[in-house]
Amino acid sequence: MQTDLRTKLRNLPDEPGVYIMLDAQGNILYVGKAKVLKNRVRQYFFSSGNKTEKVLAMLSHVKDFRYIITASEADALSLENTLIKRHTPPYNILLKDDKQYPYIKVDLTKPFPKFVGVRRIVRDKCKYFGPITSGGIKGMMDILRQVFPTITCNYNFEKLPKNFRPCLDYHIGTCCAPCIGKVSKEQYRQIVDRAMSFLSGNDSEVKEILTQKMMDASERMQYEQALTYRNYLNVIDKLNERRIVVLNKLVDYDIFAIAGDGSNSVINHTMLRGGKVVFSDNFAVNDAGIDQAQTMSSFLLEYCPQSNIGKEIYLNVELEDANEVMQVLSQTTGKNITIYCPKRQEKKQLVDMSYRNAVEYLTKNSTEIEKRYNSTVGAVSQLQQLLGLKVLPTRMECYDISNISGVDKVASMVVFTNGSKDGAQYRRFRIKTVEGANDFASMKETLLRRFRHMKDNDKRFGAPPDLIVVDGGLGQLDYARQAMEESGVSVELISLAKQEELVYTLRNNMPIALPRNSFALNLLINIRDEAHRFAITYFRKLHGKNALKSVLNEIEGIGEKRQQALYKAFRTLDAITNATIQQLAEVKGMNSTVAKQVYEYFHDNDQQDDN
Repeated sequence: MQTDLRTKLRNLPDEPGVYIMLDAQGNILYVGKAKVLKNRVRQYFFSSGNKTEKVLAMLSHVKDFRYIITASEADALSLENTLIKRHTPPYNILLKDDKQYPYIKVDLTKPFPKFVGVRRIVRDKCKYFGPITSGGIKGMMDILRQVFPTITCNYNFEKLPKNFRPCLDYHIGTCCAPCIGKVSKEQYRQIVDRAMSFLSGNDSEVKEILTQKMMDASERMQYEQALTYRNYLNVIDKLNERRIVVLNKLVDYDIFAIAGDGSNSVINHTMLRGGKVVFSDNFAVNDAGIDQAQTMSSFLLEYCPQSNIGKEIYLNVELEDANEVMQVLSQTTGKNITIYCPKRQEKKQLVDMSYRNAVEYLTKNSTEIEKRYNSTVGAVSQLQQLLGLKVLPTRMECYDISNISGVDKVASMVVFTNGSKDGAQYRRFRIKTVEGANDFASMKETLLRRFRHMKDNDKRFGAPPDLIVVDGGLGQLDYARQAMEESGVSVELISLAKQEELVYTLRNNMPIALPRNSFALNLLINIRDEAHRFAITYFRKLHGKNALKSVLNEIEGIGEKRQQALYKAFRTLDAITNATIQQLAEVKGMNSTVAKQVYEYFHDNDQQDDN
């Protein structure tokens, strides 16, 4: 161990705070919190025989550390969570969007509440149900509409015209039409309350109604409709398969259990609502915490604020900082959270059940968990070594250009954080200054704009990249270099040529052939292909919108606002062509006269073509 590192370890304070592990280039590898900084940080460097492989892997890169003293351990927890989100260290728990289940949300402050599917829980006055697993969010929403006919529109019913007509949902029985006074606010609220009872686990009424509808449809020989109702019943049965525990009390518990094998860790979350298990899932976590309790604390702080967590949490490990975790979670969730580690009776049995689920998942999926780690965080570290990068490429950005013969030129920017897609950071560009189909100049314009955002410290574009990848060979890389030099910024630039998958760097003109079976090359191919997909998707959307606009320009009474409204409602020219006059008139800003003109334009043209 280096002399200066030993000195820093000796001089650590006996106070709470946050410690930050750094590599040789000063990159942040891990952020942790400690009740006593001296004791916790020294455990990493001096304790032996009980470190996990993830801790040892991190320590092989650690060359320095920093620390921040805080007033309390709760402050340390909050600061730790903030720094992890800001810097996304590769050895901290970072839950990804693709593991977030959907929820059903209802705003009870509205006079006529509606049920909508959402991906995130926010601190508002709405009520959330979920997470939704079996059958998916669409299946649950379909069941709600079939049994509880509530609204799906955004109309202000107090400002509707007197001759307003209800939409198709009313005529097919999936809306009770409060818009025309078919039900009162009180009657509508009763429907909403019954729907919320179903979402809370009371499904007997729903099963009875769906069964009757299935039988009625079968008697009318509407077999496809009967099959649909049977599928809805199957969705409910699948939900009930998870409810393997029924307590004699209507309790709401959230149970978390961690299991590890020295290399990988898995945390199981089992959710009880109304005394029944309504949700259970396992999360493979990549964390360099010194022990399972530290990993569990970090997981709870990351996971609970974005989940429909209850007030009582039960764990299979004792948390040294349980009081501080409860304090922070109570603040971030808006609920009075309590945490227990039961030792006996039914709650201990529930925790043991959760632990068995975690162990089973770890046993059956250890190879897949290791592969996932190697293809993400491991691939990032391997890429730095193979290409001799100065900085660990924690945040990678990749750019691609898309156009047809120079028309509707666009560029994409995709972001991988710690080797995984970071969709919230994706950006797209419309090329403004380049004439014709010049991909080189288009790439230069795109990066000039990106680098300007970097210099302006524009938070909308996220953190500066550690590595920029451009799709192409030396030509594309040279134009990227010009953009960097003209902007006065410094960032690692490489390009990936398609045919041989060769990597070009700014150090020399000779390409680097990464091992064909390496995780590093696979990571580069994945980010390049994702940038291409994102660019093509944006180009098709823009090209289709411009084609639609050019056609609508020919119709009298269709200005820019109505064009935008029609595009938002129908998206494609075919959809507008097949729409009825009533459907066109229902679009915001349209009326029956203009809708008739649009309808006749397309259908008169059809008749002329037939002639």
